[in-house]
Amino acid sequence: MTLSSSTLPLVKNPDKLETRLTEIPAEPGVYLMRDGSDRIIYIGKSRKLRSRVRSYFRDDRNKTERINTMVKLVTEIEFIVTDTEAEALALEANLIKQHQPYFNVLLKDDKKYPYLCITWSEAYPRIFITRKRQLGKEKDKFYGPYTDAGLLREILHLCKRIFPQRQRPQPLFKDRPCLNYDIGRCPGVCQKLVSPEEYRQIVQKVAMVFQGRTQELIDILTAQMQAASEELNFETAAKIRDQIVGLKSLTAQQKVSLPDDTVSRDAIALAADDQHAYIQLFQIRAGQLVGRLAFVANSHAEPGAILQRVLEEHYQTAESVEIPTEILVQHELPDGEILADILTQHKGRKVTIIAPQRQTKAELIEMVERNAQFELQRMQKLGASNQLSLEDLAAILDLPDLPNRIEGYDISHIQGSNAVASQVVFIDGLPAKQYYRHYKIKNPHVTIGHSDDFASLAEVIQRRFRKYIEDPKLARLGNSDWPDLIMIDGGKGQLSAVVSILQEMNLLADLRVVSLAKKREEIFLPGESLPLETNAEQPGVQLLRRLRDEAHRFAVSFHRQQRSDKLKRSRLDEIPGLGHHRQKLLLAHFRSVDYIRQATLQQLTEVAGIGPRLAQEIYDYFHPG
Repeated sequence: MTLSSSTLPLVKNPDKLETRLTEIPAEPGVYLMRDGSDRIIYIGKSRKLRSRVRSYFRDDRNKTERINTMVKLVTEIEFIVTDTEAEALALEANLIKQHQPYFNVLLKDDKKYPYLCITWSEAYPRIFITRKRQLGKEKDKFYGPYTDAGLLREILHLCKRIFPQRQRPQPLFKDRPCLNYDIGRCPGVCQKLVSPEEYRQIVQKVAMVFQGRTQELIDILTAQMQAASEELNFETAAKIRDQIVGLKSLTAQQKVSLPDDTVSRDAIALAADDQHAYIQLFQIRAGQLVGRLAFVANSHAEPGAILQRVLEEHYQTAESVEIPTEILVQHELPDGEILADILTQHKGRKVTIIAPQRQTKAELIEMVERNAQFELQRMQKLGASNQLSLEDLAAILDLPDLPNRIEGYDISHIQGSNAVASQVVFIDGLPAKQYYRHYKIKNPHVTIGHSDDFASLAEVIQRRFRKYIEDPKLARLGNSDWPDLIMIDGGKGQLSAVVSILQEMNLLADLRVVSLAKKREEIFLPGESLPLETNAEQPGVQLLRRLRDEAHRFAVSFHRQQRSDKLKRSRLDEIPGLGHHRQKLLLAHFRSVDYIRQATLQQLTEVAGIGPRLAQEIYDYFHPG
């Protein structure tokens, strides 16, 4: 079989390559490289598109093996011209997130590192720790990811003691604040005893702590304390004094020994093996280490390209005050000048990016690299343990290869009510929560007082794999969505129900399915009346137990949520004219029935689909007489 000229790699079609290169303008923008299957395999940016793209196809022995491999696959080059380099940087980041090209540096969505979130999109912003960074609302701000979850919780706890703020996610009482208000820990957000403007000023002080601007905040508070003292307002001055003392306790961390400790700087370094790169970023402000962030990326790229990608993503959502004037890097960045220029424009001051070679700054980079190396070693030990579990499981089940993707399923209900199912996924023996999924059981025969776990599991498996039946062109084996192993929580009955539905769908031959019974941690195979001879404590069985326990936890948590939502809706069902759709709109807007009760007529009418008449009905229901 011969390849057509349209699918022939450009390196083997010199005329087409030269024509294409001359069509690319010498302006800033983004370029996209495609392979013979029309897949985007690389996305890049440049201040001069033509020269950058041409450089890939020069006979340059300094090119890495990864770049040489990529160039041999390229059959088409597309480009998008932008007005500025900053626009090219933002466009490249968005396109990489959308297409996930194989040869680009891809940052991992690693759940072990937490973020701090401040919901500036809300009138009374909330502050909380999360391991999931959601970019749905532009005004919400995420800080991190932080390497030390315990230290992050401790700092947030101290901030709540220093600055009065909302302490509870939901009000404790309907018509009065709780004890936190009486002792000065909360300004009375639940009863709106503080205006949104005043409360946002309080939250801004907390934000300054996580922006590394603690000393700046201390200076501001010191001036306010002196002004209050001069006005003989000693009570206010005393409160501010206590806040300053608390903030100074936060900054009592190890001081970084640098000669010019007035300069704000970030230092970044990595340690990598043949699969992953673990990156550490130290934030140093006025000679003080104020933050230590961590990132994970694939290690297919050069170290400088990995560091560049991390810095681009990290600073993309940063405010100008959060950008340091100096960035120390372990390796030279491929587009360091572009990044420095963009950060300079954003900050309004000169930002320099340096790869120090000697003296104190180089020693700082070595310290950051040592920390990255420790994290790499820790994860390698964890990976070795997972590898042993996967090898043991493959031996137990006589699998041809190690199971890369394992899916676990469980059912949760109370005597048939609110029946739900969970699908959890382990990749290389570790939870991959981005692939978790919930199911509400739709079987009309599963009702209150009548449960059927066998039918429920069959329904879930059918819904999970029906896309492969509806679309015959969809690849099965080799698809990243296709599991190497399915584990059902239960015994022979649950397994038989799943096997039957897979046989009907003609998928059983391509899927390996087992069940794990709780009582004796026994593994059952399809068609076998007796369980496998295993030890409950051997690594492969323990891996299945972890998967089973996670599926159970995920199913139970969703079941509780469904019961809670049903109880909320049952109260709203009593309001005339308020159907299920509008109930969902109300709960999405106010988050709880308690907040709906507290809402004014004007606030109720602000909800989409709630007119003045219905708003009056809702208000009258919660305020009778």
